[in-house]
Amino acid sequence: MSALREAMRELPDAVFADLLESDDAYLLVIDVPGVNDETVDVGVTDGRLEIEARREKDVPMSYSYLQEERSLFLDADLPLPPDATGADAEATIDRGVLEIRLPKREAAPEREIPIESR
Repeated sequence: MSALREAMRELPDAVFADLLESDDAYLLVIDVPGVNDETVDVGVTDGRLEIEARREKDVPMSYSYLQEERSLFLDADLPLPPDATGADAEATIDRGVLEIRLPKREAAPEREIPIESR
């Protein structure tokens, strides 16, 4: 889990993210103003959470930027906590707030291990 926390610290300063935990899942909440379900992609590959988002801005023709504080793109590659799985993961976005729910792997059920004699 510390690898995920460290990776979250490396996100750009303009990106606000929270990591929450329950008994059965992790919840990653990321503020991505101007992003909607058509301009964000989230996936899990090889134990890593990949997030690509882009903001669309309408700038009036008579104006140009003097300074821009937030990037148009977010490209994040975060390690999953060791007990998290991408299977059955869910993501929602509402008014620029992206929530990604990552279920925890179920603990291996207790069972008797057979012993064979040789």
